[in-house]
Amino acid sequence: MAQAYIDKLTRIYERYREYVTKNPAATAQLESTVRTLSYLIAGRFADSHELSELVYSASNLLVLLNDSILRKGLSRTLPVSLTQQRLLTWLSVVEYVEVFLEMGANKLWGEGGRWLVIALIQIAKAILRMLLLFWYKSGIQTSPPITPLDRDTELGNADENPDDHQDDPAFVGQRSGRVMRPLGSAPSLHSRLWGAPSREKKRSSREDLHTSPTKLGTQETIAESLYIGRPLIHLLSLGLCGRKSWKPWIISGIVEVTSFALLSDTKSLNRWERAEMRRRAFLLLYYLLRSPFYDRYSQAKIICLLSFLANQIPGIGLVARPVMDYLPTWQKIYFYNWG
Repeated sequence: MAQAYIDKLTRIYERYREYVTKNPAATAQLESTVRTLSYLIAGRFADSHELSELVYSASNLLVLLNDSILRKGLSRTLPVSLTQQRLLTWLSVVEYVEVFLEMGANKLWGEGGRWLVIALIQIAKAILRMLLLFWYKSGIQTSPPITPLDRDTELGNADENPDDHQDDPAFVGQRSGRVMRPLGSAPSLHSRLWGAPSREKKRSSREDLHTSPTKLGTQETIAESLYIGRPLIHLLSLGLCGRKSWKPWIISGIVEVTSFALLSDTKSLNRWERAEMRRRAFLLLYYLLRSPFYDRYSQAKIICLLSFLANQIPGIGLVARPVMDYLPTWQKIYFYNWG
């Protein structure tokens, strides 16, 4: 009986895999529809926030699954071992569902169960990231752990003729440095782009996919370890000092700024790692929205600014008022502002 169900599920998955491979545009439309649905559900009825987060998590998991199918079809597998790829996949799944798990735990088991689930998730994430850092030498940890597939570029390249992947027969002027194409190799008039030829654009996606992580020295490894351990340090200080204390906020900020400062030299990093450092720099602004700083200083100013924009500028209220309504809910979810 069980084997029959397994065989049936296998056939269903094979049919879905074939559909995704043959219809990537329809697949992308499905993903966008599911994600848009999560936005439309929020705030419509009781328990809508939990349902909205469930649909949003499902949309992220759907993208992860479809990217995996398309990568296999395009022979664009990740340049890591199978075990490391599984760790990255599990880490991605945990990050995509952590908010919903927190909401669900609070609904089922109350505040105590919520904090237990938060602690277990943060411990699991820290263990996975430490394994990737020290065992697999994965370098700076990016978010999301598995970079989404650039479908426009990859699928576009897959449809091109092999001759289209050859380098443009161009030369670079010695004095001007300008890239020029000989007249004999210019395309026909109707297909001419009237721009300088680029030799790297067509190969950029594949090169980015197969770029090895930057090897970290002792200082960089310590910095990345601090960044990975920061959520656990914050949770520990929160349990010891209380939620209204300034100490967890200050300790977490010091750890995160120290980690960022030790990793400030980004010249040797690849494109994805530099993007991750820019993301981390931006996320430092979240400390303005984190309690107790938010409760005592920034809350009133943010609400006043949003109210002013909503009342004075036509059309802004369509965005500003829902943001004001959602801020209290956002503040209550740990993984929204501390995850």
